[in-house]
Amino acid sequence: MNSKLVGSGMTSARTRERMVQRLGDAGISNLHILEAMLHVPRHLFVDEALAHRAYEDVALPIAYNQTISQPWIVARMTEVLYSHLSPTASVLEIGTGCGYQTAILARLFRHVYSIERIAPLLERTKGRLKQLHIANLSLKCADGSFGWSQHAPFDGMIITAAAPQLPAYLVKQLAEGGVIVLPEGENTQMLKVYRKEGDRLHISELEAVRFVPLLPGIER
Repeated sequence: MNSKLVGSGMTSARTRERMVQRLGDAGISNLHILEAMLHVPRHLFVDEALAHRAYEDVALPIAYNQTISQPWIVARMTEVLYSHLSPTASVLEIGTGCGYQTAILARLFRHVYSIERIAPLLERTKGRLKQLHIANLSLKCADGSFGWSQHAPFDGMIITAAAPQLPAYLVKQLAEGGVIVLPEGENTQMLKVYRKEGDRLHISELEAVRFVPLLPGIER
């Protein structure tokens, strides 16, 4: 097995186990989520110079002025999404970033479609995800606010950047009974859950968060 995937020292399996234990202590109770967090090597998704900090519960910088979210918020958003869906669900992720959240989702759902607007970042991420041999994943460089109509409707969506408000195109591509988990707001951001029932959206507010903004267009 690739030694980089296995890790050693501060990137070892034991260090990852301690991270998962802290997540459980912090209130993440779904065993499927904790199992996914245990088996996805977070150190693979950060620059080598920061690998020794990969299992701390902090956000870390990645390329192109983006960040990898702290493990707790990844687990929290995933647990919320998972609580509304079945493992047979198809999920759309807006904001592939370094691919860590993507890899977690792929362990839990039938298929994950993920969109990233920064083309060179996506190319780097493809290489990382390839090392994990994930088969149930489709990636695309595009403006995530417009979704991915070719594969709609989606049972669930997760947005990993803060939108001032929920993009209307995403609502149109959400299946009946489907849910969207996202940080919403500008100066003050709130983690929210939207659930689609007929022509209505039921909204739940969870807690204050801090994410990079959801930006329009494609960056080459």
